[in-house]
Amino acid sequence: MSKSKVGNFFEDFSLGQVIRHAAPRTVTVGDVALYTALYLPRFAVQSSAAFAQAIGYREAPIDDILVFHFVLGKTVPDVSLNAIANLGYADFKFLAPVYPGDTLTANSEVIGLKENSNKETGVVYVRSTGKNQRGETVLDYARWVMVKKRDKDAPVGPEVVPTLPKSVAPADLGKAVPAINVAAYDKDLAGSPYFWGDYEVGEKIDHIDGMTVEEAEHQIATRLYQNNSKVHFNQYYEAQGRFGKRIIYGGHVISLARALSFNGLENAFHIAAVNGGRHVNPLFAGGTVFAWSEVLDKAEIPGRSDIGALRLRLVAAKDHPPADFPLTTAEGKPHPDVLLDLDYWAVLPR
Repeated sequence: MSKSKVGNFFEDFSLGQVIRHAAPRTVTVGDVALYTALYLPRFAVQSSAAFAQAIGYREAPIDDILVFHFVLGKTVPDVSLNAIANLGYADFKFLAPVYPGDTLTANSEVIGLKENSNKETGVVYVRSTGKNQRGETVLDYARWVMVKKRDKDAPVGPEVVPTLPKSVAPADLGKAVPAINVAAYDKDLAGSPYFWGDYEVGEKIDHIDGMTVEEAEHQIATRLYQNNSKVHFNQYYEAQGRFGKRIIYGGHVISLARALSFNGLENAFHIAAVNGGRHVNPLFAGGTVFAWSEVLDKAEIPGRSDIGALRLRLVAAKDHPPADFPLTTAEGKPHPDVLLDLDYWAVLPR
């Protein structure tokens, strides 16, 4: 019997199954430096220990999306090694700051299963939880992925599609943010004079800048997260697939779009929650990613006078400068250039 693991196929999952993922990961300043080199994030709180300490953090926290990548990376060998596509996210909450030296682990529970009509694939819904070395939950989220079946004729259990909340409540936001000394928040160093009260619902922001994705860099990024999904690395395998080439990890697009959003949202220093998100179209090496945002809502956070929350739609597009804010076609279908449609809550000083 082979000791090598081939990963789970759709028929291997069962409702209520709990998976304890291998390979805990201690986050280091080296990880932060490489992440900066890959994406160019510029939010002052994560970039400067001095800035972060002045406003109330112990030290500069790890970028929220980097925390997400590390937690998701733990889940890949068990959940999505045989996935065709990562489809979406919901009820996604950052619950505690992560600092260099913290060690992250992850568990997942299968909360839904739906076989596709072709009998060759199915959608697996999981809720994954990331914890630090003290057992504190730092991240909790649901996601769903399309996974191959090993045997088209293999029987599967009943279809269960979980009901997930459409948004995270304001009362659940800001738990990863210490009390902020707003008077010490230097707007010049942060790069913008605009705080929470300066944004209006319905406002759209063209983030202007674009970044081209290279084949090597997206593979370096995905290896950084210990995400070994075949579709990102194995050209021999993918040459036989539907696209004939490797697909850029969807999280790579999220990181690019988040970094690009700095231009216009410089003080949105923390992602508190993700209400939902879709990878609308795949991205391949050579494509240039642009981004735009829309303010969907504003919320006060109960018990907090130092910070407020903006509900933002972040849209990434391929080879399409977003001055016209692409999202759907005239027929109401997803725009062919749109890569990502992400609905999230960001925290800003008040």
